[in-house]
Amino acid sequence: MGPGPINADPRVLRAMSAQLVGQYDPWMTDTMNEVMDLYRQVFVTDNVHTMVVDGTSRAGIEAALVSLLEPGDRVLVPIFGRFGHLLAEICRRAGAEVHTIETEWGRVFTEEALEAAISDVSPKVVAIVHGDTSTTVAQPLEGLGDLCEKHGALLYTDATATLGGNEFRVDEWGIDVATSGLQKCLGGPSGSAPVTFSERAAAVIEGRKSIEEGIRDVGDPVSAHPIRSNYLDMAQIFDYWSERRLNHHTEATTMLFGARECARILLQEGLAESWTRHQLHGRAMLDGTTALGLEPFGELAYKMTNIVGVKIPDGVNADAVRGAMLEDFGIEIGTSFGPLHGKIWRIGTMGYNARTDAVLQTLASLETVLRRAGHRAPAGAGVDAAYEVYGASA
Repeated sequence: MGPGPINADPRVLRAMSAQLVGQYDPWMTDTMNEVMDLYRQVFVTDNVHTMVVDGTSRAGIEAALVSLLEPGDRVLVPIFGRFGHLLAEICRRAGAEVHTIETEWGRVFTEEALEAAISDVSPKVVAIVHGDTSTTVAQPLEGLGDLCEKHGALLYTDATATLGGNEFRVDEWGIDVATSGLQKCLGGPSGSAPVTFSERAAAVIEGRKSIEEGIRDVGDPVSAHPIRSNYLDMAQIFDYWSERRLNHHTEATTMLFGARECARILLQEGLAESWTRHQLHGRAMLDGTTALGLEPFGELAYKMTNIVGVKIPDGVNADAVRGAMLEDFGIEIGTSFGPLHGKIWRIGTMGYNARTDAVLQTLASLETVLRRAGHRAPAGAGVDAAYEVYGASA
């Protein structure tokens, strides 16, 4: 019950137990096509270039940024948590000229602040995290795509922590590139990164193709700055996931089966229904922890649906509480990074774990451990508060 990874849905685990299939078997290529179609629906996009990158969510992030950015390109990274710093680091390693703006952890940027920064920097790419689990808040994205288009910038968004559990609309919000992972709201294991690219972004990447004898056609365009990574070269991955099926790597069959099942489960439930489910259980956890006397962290108006941040009470040994939760009840909750390390706990309600029983068991266990640690709250207050949320939604 931490910020991810979470328990994988049993259906996903069963799907991943299937036998391997050769990467050019017709059944396998049909499965790849199915996965592309499924994730277009998950991202709410018509983007042709929608697929999965074989690797953790960070592989998807790096594949997108290293493929978009040439040395010297200007990038704007608005930072409101740990993972904004990650985006900035990856952009620097790609040779980009990185500009950042920062706000206090637990807060988000106003549209005016973002527009002022974009106007000042004139970036090729604006790279921003949607929901940063280190702070538990999500940056509103509506309108940001229009601002980027107005100033001639591409908009990249890291949706690792939010896709499937928070409203996210690629085409409607004007997002050019989005990447994610399976291990949070999608209810799968880490190791596969769904990605989607607009035609505008794909054209930038296609323009950076390099000629490799026996692999690329001589007529392919050649860039003065070819993509620095081979494995994370999205131009080659595009070709691998197209009708051309140009060999790039051996597809991670087992992860592909898992990614497909994650999308199937989500779409069978319905996107709007999943967003509502995450909101419901996130609210139950928020009200439950508040009833236990734990102060919420961050701007609640911008809280991610799938994770709650609470301040650690004075006089309580934070690591001992987490250790007892895990040792005595088999429940993991998270701490945080940087300026929030040792100051907040992060409790997730996402994917397969966005369930009533998981929320109630976590609150009951947390109350018991807190009482033994010297923190007092009315007996049963957390569970009762959660029940009130569930009763109001019935």
